Amino acid sequence: MAVDFQDERYSPTEFEKSDIKARDALEAVADFDDPNIDHEGAIVGVLEDDSPYPEVRSAVANTDDPSIPCNSFRAWVMGIAWAIVIAGLNQFFFFRYPSVTISSIAAQLLSFPVGRVWAKVVPNVRVFGVQMNPGPFSIKEHVLVTIMASVGGYCVYFICTDIIAVQRVYYGQTYNFVYQWMVVMSTQLIGFSIGGILRRFLVQPPSMIWPSTLVTCALFNTLHSQTYAGIGTRGGISRGRFFFYAWMGGLLWYFVPGYLFQGLSYFSWVCWIAPDNIVVNQMFGYVSGLGMSMVTFDWSQISYIGKFLTHRWAEANIATGFVFFFWLVVPALYYTNSWDSKYMPISSRTSFDNTGATYNISRIINPDASLNLKAYQEYSPLFLSTTFAMSYALSFASITSTLTHAFLFFRKQIWVQSRRSMHEQPDIHARLMSKYKQVPEWWYMIVFLVMFVIGVISIELWHTEFPVWAFVLSLSIAFFYVVPIGMIQAITNQQIGLNVITELVVGYALPGKPIAMMMFKTWGYITMYQALTFTSDFKLGHYMKIPPRTMFWGQVVATAIAGTVQLGVQAWMFSNIPDICNPHQKDGFICPNTEVFGTASFIWGVIGPQRQFSSGQVYHALVYFFLIGALCPIVAWLISLKWPNGFIRYVNFPVIFSGMGAIPPASALNYVPWAIVGFVFQYVIRRRHFSWWTKYNYVLSAAMDSGLAISIILIFFCLQYPKNGTIALNTIQSWWGNTVFTATADGKAMPLLTLPEGSTFGPTTW
Repeated sequence: MAVDFQDERYSPTEFEKSDIKARDALEAVADFDDPNIDHEGAIVGVLEDDSPYPEVRSAVANTDDPSIPCNSFRAWVMGIAWAIVIAGLNQFFFFRYPSVTISSIAAQLLSFPVGRVWAKVVPNVRVFGVQMNPGPFSIKEHVLVTIMASVGGYCVYFICTDIIAVQRVYYGQTYNFVYQWMVVMSTQLIGFSIGGILRRFLVQPPSMIWPSTLVTCALFNTLHSQTYAGIGTRGGISRGRFFFYAWMGGLLWYFVPGYLFQGLSYFSWVCWIAPDNIVVNQMFGYVSGLGMSMVTFDWSQISYIGKFLTHRWAEANIATGFVFFFWLVVPALYYTNSWDSKYMPISSRTSFDNTGATYNISRIINPDASLNLKAYQEYSPLFLSTTFAMSYALSFASITSTLTHAFLFFRKQIWVQSRRSMHEQPDIHARLMSKYKQVPEWWYMIVFLVMFVIGVISIELWHTEFPVWAFVLSLSIAFFYVVPIGMIQAITNQQIGLNVITELVVGYALPGKPIAMMMFKTWGYITMYQALTFTSDFKLGHYMKIPPRTMFWGQVVATAIAGTVQLGVQAWMFSNIPDICNPHQKDGFICPNTEVFGTASFIWGVIGPQRQFSSGQVYHALVYFFLIGALCPIVAWLISLKWPNGFIRYVNFPVIFSGMGAIPPASALNYVPWAIVGFVFQYVIRRRHFSWWTKYNYVLSAAMDSGLAISIILIFFCLQYPKNGTIALNTIQSWWGNTVFTATADGKAMPLLTLPEGSTFGPTTW
């Protein structure tokens, strides 16, 4: 049936002659009011038997050749090698700020010439029946290599391995490698299995475009000189030459803000004029301020929270939310001294005690890492900077708004997809993929069950204070949220985190147990994160027509190898890098994500939410954001019933609330320039120079990211790591351009008010 359906629709002429109307086909593409669809342009795509989305048409070919080799010995050797290299480098940079995730693009670039050389040099012989050289390096082999390499970036980007670091840094627990490996593998592969089971909802529908995958698709087609209708007919230099120029420019330029003149990275020029004015520094600063200076010349800062791939309406939601909550609400709270905030910096990643000093968690915990209530009552309640508190409030709102939004706007799509098979999808890419043998869902179930058992073993054999019932509950939360959060991410390129809801649940369920809290968060939040990351790769394979069973084995093997490498690199770093995870570590290895995770373990695990957010506590008002988040999508939905074509169709409250989810450790330094760059490329250029945008936009993003990644590696290993970081210590490292931003009130994170010696702020009893 699948072949018949495709044969009847494959030719555009036949499609136009069919009795299926173009607009009826469009309605089948997205069973909800999709703000990504431009109806006139989408009809053209449908009539040409292509995607209705111009972003997809410009990056993905609407043809396939099943005879192209993919599952070759060459692809496996290269994929495993890159899984090792990328995993090791990403784990290394994870502890650095500003960090960069060395995405699969680096492997994508370098594996291309390696594959070409292999095709020319290695003899075409068989060893034990395995063909060493199947011919020219194919685009499908290249995709498989890249997908295997990309799993090395999954775990370290957030906190899959970071739980091991927090146990080591904050709680003095260094368990053996078997424990570490079990925890990491269970988290990653349970996420993989959940993503595979739910791919009919998040991969097969054409409306699930996954914007981040389009850059990778565009680069594949550029490197392999693929031509297809979606590129357009614009003249000018080729995509390949454009990529090389942009890549070289990005690589060379980063030496300036990344090493020679770091003030261009933290370009808080207003603070340089008035370095001692605290209010000015709080408004315009980038280190501990609100970032109203608005400019940076550092691509690593601009791309820290994402590339300029998010659709312009989603970017507008995030930018609006940032301005309202962080440039209006936060100053109002801070300067009215809400929560005694004037005694702390306006923005900080850490937590404070009632003297304004960093909270000393060691003073309130017992040797088994549980809460010493008497010591806590004698010491201090825990305080947060205003931006940190606001980030928690928005996280509360995003959790409830996601459920309400998904029910009101996506319920029809979810119901339809639950009954629709691959060959019934109204999309050329799904019909082409239906030719290949699919992965049975029971394969994913076996992976799930094996990893579930490994997870149970890890929490039972080592001292974690994490009961099995809590393990099951954490996985249930992850599974419940994957589809609604995945649909929002696939449409908007923004992911809503489950970190806060998992912290809240475990904080009340297992109070005073920080290790158990981190376990619950890892299997509840990170499992969902891993599921959606693997789902994004499923979509990449879907677009590039990679056989699903080959994808399955490539991801499983690469995940096991990459996770093992990550743990080994982390152990080496803690043994060989001095002062790692110290806020003043000279090479930037200050562990910002570890600090955030550690702070969260203090708030939710040691002290517990009942001492932070329950009635009568310091931050009780924040819990009302759960109600705000639940109500806002209802208001938007009711307005859309009255004015379905009004601006309200572009208002997405889960994106507004969750868009600032990277704060902390991100700051205005990352958000404001990102919004400006996104506006230029996704609105101005896309609207006024669409042919240029179609041909070059995604290629430019790939070039800048890969150039930055290579440049950071060169700077660190050539100029910073040798001689213990003393190269140019008294010249380049100490000149004004590399120290000016640290000598301001912003760089010193100064609060507005300073307590007299021996005084405290806040409540007298807690």
